[in-house]
Order: sequence, then C-alpha cells, then structure tokens
Amino acid sequence: MLYPPLVVFAAALLVLVLPRIVGFAVGALSLASVVAVALFAPDGVLLSGTFLAFEVQPFFLDDFSRLVALGLGFLGTFAVIYAYSSDASRVMTAFALAYVSSAIGAAFAGDWLTLVFMWELMAITSTLLVWHYGGDAVRAGYRYAIAHGIGGSLVLFAVTAHYAVEGTFLYGEPASISTGAGGIPLLLAVLGIGVNVAFVGFHTWIPDTYPRPHFAASVFLAAFTTKTSALILYRAVPEGGNTYLAYMGGLMAVYGVCFALLQHDMRALLSYHIQAQLGYMVAGIGIGTTIGVAGAMGHLFNNILYKSLLFMAVGIIIYRTGENDLYKLGGLWREMPITAIAFAIGALSITAVPGFSGFVSKGMVLDAASGYFGGPEHRALYWLLFIGAIGTFLSFIKLGYYAFLHGPADYEVKDAKSGQTVAMLSVGGACLVLGLPAIGWPVFTDLLPLIDGSGFAGPEGPETLDPYSTGHLMDAAILLAVSVVGFKIIRKPLSKLDLPDPAFALNPATFYVGRGSMLAVTETYRAVDAAAVGFVRRCYWVGNNPTIAVDRAARRLPDRFVRVEERHPANGGHPSRIHLRASIGLTILLVTVLLTIVVWLLV
Repeated sequence: MLYPPLVVFAAALLVLVLPRIVGFAVGALSLASVVAVALFAPDGVLLSGTFLAFEVQPFFLDDFSRLVALGLGFLGTFAVIYAYSSDASRVMTAFALAYVSSAIGAAFAGDWLTLVFMWELMAITSTLLVWHYGGDAVRAGYRYAIAHGIGGSLVLFAVTAHYAVEGTFLYGEPASISTGAGGIPLLLAVLGIGVNVAFVGFHTWIPDTYPRPHFAASVFLAAFTTKTSALILYRAVPEGGNTYLAYMGGLMAVYGVCFALLQHDMRALLSYHIQAQLGYMVAGIGIGTTIGVAGAMGHLFNNILYKSLLFMAVGIIIYRTGENDLYKLGGLWREMPITAIAFAIGALSITAVPGFSGFVSKGMVLDAASGYFGGPEHRALYWLLFIGAIGTFLSFIKLGYYAFLHGPADYEVKDAKSGQTVAMLSVGGACLVLGLPAIGWPVFTDLLPLIDGSGFAGPEGPETLDPYSTGHLMDAAILLAVSVVGFKIIRKPLSKLDLPDPAFALNPATFYVGRGSMLAVTETYRAVDAAAVGFVRRCYWVGNNPTIAVDRAARRLPDRFVRVEERHPANGGHPSRIHLRASIGLTILLVTVLLTIVVWLLV
C-alpha cells in the first residue's frame, strides 16, 4: 500500500534528525522493504493517477522492474550498513538515500512522464551526493551535472515527441519510444539514455566523477544511475532490438577495458569497468533476442552486486591506507584478509569465472551474439565482447596483484570494520550462491524476465539453458589461460604507460565552446542594445533640437542638393526652446483620444 520511493525518501529525511545509528537503521530497513515489495507484490499497475493533468502510472511492476528493484534494494540495504561503518555523515547518507529513492522511482515508473521526473531527480540528488564531499569533487560534480543535464534534456525532448505522435505517456502499445516522426523520438531517447549508460564518447563523467567523492558514496553511485538507465534503454528500444546499438555495446566493452588497464587510481579502474560491463547489457538489448535481453537483465542484476562489492573492497583499502594509487600498495592480503576475500569474490564474479553469478549472465550475452540458440549471428560483435572479457580478466589480475599480492605489505593497517565486513560478505555471498552449479544458477535464472526456470522460447522453439556445458567451461578456461599468460607479458610495460583518455578532450572543448557561445550571445546583445540606445538618444536629441538637426543634416549634403550662399542658424545658434515632451499621463490621454477618434471615424 506504500509507494516504495516515497518510503526511502522519508527515510532520507529521518536520517537527518534521528540519532545516527537509528537513522541509518531506518534507511537500511526502508531499502529492505523495497526487496520485500519486489519479491511479493503482484504484477501490474499498482498506482495510477494524474500528473500535470496527464494520466500516469508511477508504480508499475513487471518482471523487469521487479528484477532491478530487487537488486537495487538488496544492494542499497548493505550499502547503508557499509556507509555507517565507514564514518559517512548523516547528510551524505541522506543525499544517498534521496538518490536511491529517485532511481527506484525510475525503475518502477509505468509511463514516460513519471520517468522523466524521476530521471531529473536522480541527476540532481546524485550531483548533491558528489558535491557534498567538497574538494576535487566539486568541479567534477559540475561536469557531472552538465552531462546529465544534456542527457536529461534529450530524454525530455524524446518523451515530448513520443507524446506528440502517440498521444499517451503510458507504457503499453507501443511499449517503446515511438518510431514515428522519422524516428526522431527514438533517436533522441537513445542518445539521452546513452549519456547515462556511458556510450563511447559520452562516458567521461564516470571516471571523472566516481573516484572523487567519499568512498562510501562511490558504492551508491556505482550501482544506481547506470543500471536503472540500462533498464530504461530496454524500455525505449523497439522489440527486436537494434544492430547499431548492439555494436555500440561491443565497442563499450573493449574501450572500457582498454582504459581500465591503463589506470593507476583504483576507483578510476573500476569506473572504466562500469562502462565495459554496461557494454554487455547494451549489446544484449541491441541484439533483441530472448536470450540476449534476458542475459542483459541478468548481467545488470549481477553488476549491481559485484561492482558495488569491488567498490566496497577498494574503499576499505583507501580508508585504511589513505592511498588511491594501486602501484603504491602491495601485500595487503596479510593485513586485510577479509577485504582480500571480498575483493576476490567480486573479481571472480566480474571476470565470469565458473561458480560465480557473472559467469551465467555473461555467457548468455555471448550466446546471443554467437547465435548459439538459433538467433541471428553477430560474429564481429561476439569477438568484441570476447576481447572485452579478456581485458576484464587482465584488469582484475592487475588490481589484485598490485594491491594484495605484489611485494611485502608496506602498511600496518587494520582490516574492515564489522559493519563493512557484514556488507561485503553479504553481497559477495549473493554473487557466489547465485552462480553455483545446479544449485544457485537455476534460482537466479528463474528471477530473469523471459526465462522460466532454465527454459525459454527460442526462435526455433523451446530452449533450455545450460551455462555449465562443456563449451561454456572451455571458453572460460581459454579466457583464464590467455589472461594469466597475457598479464605476465604485459605487466612491466603496462606499469609504465599512462595514456590519457582522448574522450576527456570533450571537457575543455565543452568549456570553450560554451564560453565562446555565451560570449557570442552576450556581445551580440550588447552591440544591439548599444545601437538601440544610441538610436533612441539621437531621436530624443532631434526632438529637442529640430532646427539644429536639420541644419547639421543640410551641411552634410552636397552643394548640388542644397545651395546656400551663407548658412545662418534661424535661431541664432541657440538650441530650440520648444520641448517636445509630455508626462506619461498626458501622453496616454492624447493617444487614447487619438485612437478614439480613429475608431469613431472607422465605425
């Protein structure tokens, strides 16, 4: 009977006024209630009404929103516990809960108007969460806000154009953004959502922003905006997908891992892997087959868990050592064994090692790209995703090696606090249990939309998932072997590389283009204003000095037009004493009389 985003937002307000431990407990319970709703509420429209005089459905539950809400609620519960043990302030946590509330509202939205409203709230609250930390996070937060402002504006234009074509904001028929009006609404929607899901070229806000705020804030940021946006991308794209979108996903997977490998900052490395993992989701949605979409949604759910788990583990390293540069660490597994175990679970999940949940969902997307179940074969896309998988292995071998294994421990530090340990092992436990052969993965796939247990409707009839087939295990073994050998070869040269991401050229380009545009507009306005004011002043002077004005004008004419033997001012050279001026009241009276006479004559 309660609207879940409103419950979480109320908890955000209570965090500010209640004692710290009570406020954080209320925040965690509010998100646990979202898990309960996602598990037990029935499908369908659970809340409807009008908003801005339009029919809306702010609370809509289907298999897709159920899965995303389940993941966001579960992770959010433990992220609050983690934040409490990480000395996060009440204000920061209130911003985080408000942000989570808007993301859950976007996931539950059953119409495009509610979605736009929640989309903008998500951008505002996440910006405040970044800004709260101060320091370098402030300027990065401005760039973050600009990126999301542009993306949100494009989504708003798309939704407006959709309404102009379809006459409704409600999800339904068509469920996607309209392809009418020359496909403009869909193009605008894909570009706007593409900012949030980090299309190549639109992605710089992630590695620019996520490494800068409080490390507990990064745990929230890593999970909510991008994963909610991947769900909305699926809602926007017509049934059957889009090949161009699928290949954008492949490029994201490769681009993300390439620049992740070059990073020294641990959170920057993880941030680039957000883009890379989103590539698998975008590819699955773009392929558009049952196995592709289900795999994308499964990977979305898994990414909520293991990506946030990795940010938790790295956050504890930063918390205990004060160091962000992974090349300045080493041997921490001896000092921080619990954190090392949590990191290992997250790394094994994101790299899709058998026995962990990422193995199941990533395998589904690769199967969709290869046409394994009879769908269209996208061979080039398959190899892009495969290369991305190798790069993921290399990145987390690198991060684990330099942070936990390489050399002696240079820091004498404590391990994770109790709350941090509970959060990490709970999220890590889910990553492990949901990937276990013959035990966990059928439970996981049963949660996925379009899949019933392990069966689904393929293009050629009923199909059955078998993630632990010999072929899948062979692929995993090849990935692992190539990655271990590859890291041995590239480790030393890689440590000396520090190449900047060329897409970051967009930041100064945006600044100078924006500054130039602003100056062009303001200077044009200044020139027009100066000309208008100057013209009015001249007219005013002419009205006060008509004879002088005529005389001056006559002096400028050639003699053949005005033949004057000797020009003498008619007024003796003195300005006219006839002042053509009247008060406002008199002017209005005269104009009114004149207009009355004109109207009377016309009638």
